[in-house]
Amino acid sequence: MIFCHLLRKDENELLPARSGCTIEDHVIAGNVEEFRKDFISRIWLTYREEFPQIEGSALTTDCGWGCTLRTGQMLLAQGLILHFLGRAWTWPDALNIENSDSESWTSNTVKKFTASFEASLSGERELKTPTISLKEKIERYSDDREMQNEIYHRKIISWFGDSPLALFGLHQLIEYGKKSGKKAGDWYGPAVVAHILRKAVEEARHPDLKGITIYVAQDCTVYSSDVIDKQCTSMASDNTNDKAVIILVPVRLGGERTNADYLDFVKGILSLEYCVGIIGGKPKQSYYFAGFQDDSLIYMDPHYCQSFVDVSIKDFPLETFHCPSPKKMSFRKMDPSCTIGFYCRNVQDFKRASEEITKMLKISSKEKYPLFTFVNGHSRDYDFTSTTTNEEDLFSEDEKKRIKRFSTEEFVLL
Repeated sequence: MIFCHLLRKDENELLPARSGCTIEDHVIAGNVEEFRKDFISRIWLTYREEFPQIEGSALTTDCGWGCTLRTGQMLLAQGLILHFLGRAWTWPDALNIENSDSESWTSNTVKKFTASFEASLSGERELKTPTISLKEKIERYSDDREMQNEIYHRKIISWFGDSPLALFGLHQLIEYGKKSGKKAGDWYGPAVVAHILRKAVEEARHPDLKGITIYVAQDCTVYSSDVIDKQCTSMASDNTNDKAVIILVPVRLGGERTNADYLDFVKGILSLEYCVGIIGGKPKQSYYFAGFQDDSLIYMDPHYCQSFVDVSIKDFPLETFHCPSPKKMSFRKMDPSCTIGFYCRNVQDFKRASEEITKMLKISSKEKYPLFTFVNGHSRDYDFTSTTTNEEDLFSEDEKKRIKRFSTEEFVLL
């Protein structure tokens, strides 16, 4: 569930909007420190430099071209956090992270806090957090559950490491992108990244990931039977619960510019319990949108070049994988191309989510047709080609046509 934090203007108080509630009627009061802890606990994935060379290129950095891949990683990481740790989890060391804007987090300087949303993360800013060993952290835990959470926290981050062996690292994602005609140094749009993430999860060979899958919507349509098939089919012989699913929906919120009529829709989506964020941005820059404040979107920014971290080391430092301060931008600046993500733990969860999201879509749609839809049945029932791909191709021919259409007006990335 995304925490959509709002600032109540008349009380200088942060308000976290929870699971599917209307903003006006069901707002739970919070404070700046709670917001900060929740935000910093999210996994932050940025440009890196001096990592192992990407195969088939001379590149040892993704600075200048990898931001949409990074925002896709952040959305997937949030889905995995929900899957393994749950929405209530926060990183115990979150409040230890400091930066040059740290004073803006105090309750006495909410106005400065709001202004700090606008501040850019520059290459000159230092993360002044002392490194604490894994052993020291584990010794502080009060029970086995907290220790287990720390193990999964590290494990999830390691899956996004910048090495050829990391399951969802840049090197692997680029390999899947090559099969669709992309290569290291190219720009990637939100729709393309959605399919690359799907393939990466499908191909992951890790026992912990057997219980989760990804579904990418076709032509702004989620076919319920196709989703349920992905959740159930491959797990039947294992005699376990249904698979969890991350649903990715590539959409356009207008033509050349984002239509202001979609503001309430985006707010509604980010307020849903099932939403894990939006891969989007503004022209030339991709961001991971995690919430909103009034008519502005709160995001995590990958445009911050950090040094390579070897996540294969047992006690690798965690601090650079957590963002010390949020940023925000006006909804009007948002690029219309984006991919929305949802997480459902099992089939029943998916059914509830589809009903709740459908209701929200109907309410927010000012025209006859909603931005995307859930329909019963399989895609083949509507004369669409199945999305099943073989080992030789990343995308089916129909998928390639859809991606090409989505990509024609997507980001020219810095």
